[in-house]
Amino acid sequence: MPSAQTSRPDRVPAMRKALLAWFARHRRPMPWREEVSAYRTVVSELMCQQTQIATVIPYFERWTARWPDFPQLARAEEAEVMALWAGLGYYSRARNLLALARQVAALPHPPRTAAEWREFKGVGPYTAAAIASIAFAEPVAVVDGNVVRVLARLDGMRAKLRDASSAAKLFTGRADELVDPKSPGDFNQAMMELGATVCRKGVPDCGRCPLAAWCDAKAQGDAATLPRFVSKERKEADVDRALVRRDDQILLRRNPPGARRLAGMAEIPVLSSLGLEPDGEPALVRRRTIGTVTYEEKLFAVAPKAADLRKWAKDAELEWVGTADLDGAALSGPHRRWLGEWLSRGGRTTRGTRP
Repeated sequence: MPSAQTSRPDRVPAMRKALLAWFARHRRPMPWREEVSAYRTVVSELMCQQTQIATVIPYFERWTARWPDFPQLARAEEAEVMALWAGLGYYSRARNLLALARQVAALPHPPRTAAEWREFKGVGPYTAAAIASIAFAEPVAVVDGNVVRVLARLDGMRAKLRDASSAAKLFTGRADELVDPKSPGDFNQAMMELGATVCRKGVPDCGRCPLAAWCDAKAQGDAATLPRFVSKERKEADVDRALVRRDDQILLRRNPPGARRLAGMAEIPVLSSLGLEPDGEPALVRRRTIGTVTYEEKLFAVAPKAADLRKWAKDAELEWVGTADLDGAALSGPHRRWLGEWLSRGGRTTRGTRP
């Protein structure tokens, strides 16, 4: 797979040296880089899964101030963990992190190798390699989307890749060949930093790249087109939700612990789950994409009737939350924003809904 420019073993030390020198000059300041520990690395890596670093930093700082190590996090309640995670999305990460902390806190010392970290739920090959290399200097490579992009361009991989997971597996051997055995943590972070800031998707800045001299895509002039993936089918779906206010309380649905999605999180109820149908114009209409599905979410402001209130009182998953307490509720980012928008406009009921 490697091109002639990068496959010669004698060139690997020069590539490592160039990349590490670049990283030393251009690394972005991040709180988990300034103070390194197994715990801080684990928290940052799980938070950074599928979330932008700029979004993660304030969450990381609040989290580590509240629970600075595995034992203290292990003693936390799931409800408070979910509330502090609210807004980061992909909430199974928070539950996995809590479970991991409880397991690690029971051990005499944290695991050190990527193979050991992979035994924990929610810790895949990339996360395990990141923890082991950064916190314990194990010479194992991380392969995320940024690293795949760098390697695909470096080696001129022009065949279409099926998906991100298969691409990571394809490039893992190549990444392990390149990782610096003396500074694996810095090398891995440098590769990810390079992909995030220079070898960017669609708009690579080849003039600033420390690996440009060895890059096949730079030589061929097609870096912006790599890597190539098989196109996925896109879908659309509609969701109707109910904005229900009673005095200074908002009706929310709490997903049960075993729910398939957003377990333990609160959300704006779906109209049909309350026995209601849309009627009139929605108070808000928002679109968002999750994976390959784009959702159009219509939020209807509902005036509850006495019969509705009696019926909803029997539903154990429904709860009334005071408007002053919404900041502490375990709401996802979009739902929190939508409620904030509606309440900022007065939280008025536009029309009723059909039973």
